Amino acid sequence: MTSDTRVVVIGAGLAGERLARRLAELGTSALLVGEEEHHPYNRVLLAEVLAGRYAPEVIALPAPAHLVRARVTGIDRPARRVRCADGSEIAYGTLVLATGSNPVLPPLRGLFGTDGAGLPEGVHAFRTMDDCLGLAGAVRPGVRAVVVGGGLLGVSAARALAARGAQVVLAQQGERLMERQLDPDASRLVLRHLTDLGVEVHTECRVRDVRCADGAVRSVEPADGYALDTDLVVVACGVRPRVGLAADAGLAVGAGVLVDDELRTSDPHIHAVGDCAEHAGTVYGLAAPALEQADVLAELLAGRAGARYTGTRALTRLTLTGPGSPFDLAAFGEAEPRPGDDVVRLTDATRGTYRKVVVRDDRLVGGVLVGELGTVGALARAWEGTEPLPDDGPLLHLLTNDGGS
Repeated sequence: MTSDTRVVVIGAGLAGERLARRLAELGTSALLVGEEEHHPYNRVLLAEVLAGRYAPEVIALPAPAHLVRARVTGIDRPARRVRCADGSEIAYGTLVLATGSNPVLPPLRGLFGTDGAGLPEGVHAFRTMDDCLGLAGAVRPGVRAVVVGGGLLGVSAARALAARGAQVVLAQQGERLMERQLDPDASRLVLRHLTDLGVEVHTECRVRDVRCADGAVRSVEPADGYALDTDLVVVACGVRPRVGLAADAGLAVGAGVLVDDELRTSDPHIHAVGDCAEHAGTVYGLAAPALEQADVLAELLAGRAGARYTGTRALTRLTLTGPGSPFDLAAFGEAEPRPGDDVVRLTDATRGTYRKVVVRDDRLVGGVLVGELGTVGALARAWEGTEPLPDDGPLLHLLTNDGGS
């Protein structure tokens, strides 16, 4: 393959690996450039590695045919070359940015140590395999850990640390856990689940200070001044698209790298997929849209001109494993009703299950399920279809019949 036709993909995560694999299946090879030393892996399952349920190799992705370990530092668009930190350059005909996202590190006093260059000993982000392995090496039964952030990632991290025997405190600034995905009733079930595992949860708790001594973390101080003594701090405050390369190269950037329905950036020779891409005003930050974008782009780059990406109706699903039975939840669409919407709820407090769907103009627009997810397949199909619900298929049937998951 000449440099005029070569496809180069920056980023060896879920989106980049999927794109390279689909291109190979369609008879077009791609060079995958990844900066992590580890074999490409499924980032969604890092909490399972932290919990000790999976070894790192279990979440490895299929081996790409052409992989280069390098950190890309710049893009020379006129010359169609990318520059790497080791001084090397890679020519491309088509470049794909699959650079993913970085963890959000809030401006807490003391978070970056006395030199301001790095996190103090005992303070960890939770985004990469190195983050995960560093945490796994530090946690042990009885160790005190504070998780800052009560979203999807923070709940997963707290659950995993508790499974390893840590004494966990979770500090959530918002009013409830996973407030972006769940309604108040479902959040309460997640809270009960974590509490049953021994996790101490503080909501409406804004952390303002990380206290260190001799370069290592000693406590976390919320805004109310009460100090939480700790040996470990996990910062799980969300992620932000990695757009630095694109911005430095002069590409159009909003919250993410702006792309059209062909996942093309403002440079026709450069595309973007996955967590770094912003399509029609949306940065998804989820696995399903990243994989769908990779599949569409593979079709386009392989010469199938009719392929287009029109957006993903993404369902968030989380399984928390460890001691006891797994705890499952799923959320999709609009879980909070508008005036005039119909809402159906089924709750079983004894079994800890909860099912809720929102219907607007005879169409399913959203739902939340906690506990048994046997109905999620049927509900997701009804939601994704955007068709009116059939008169002979009452909504209660969708909530109680497994319908295939």
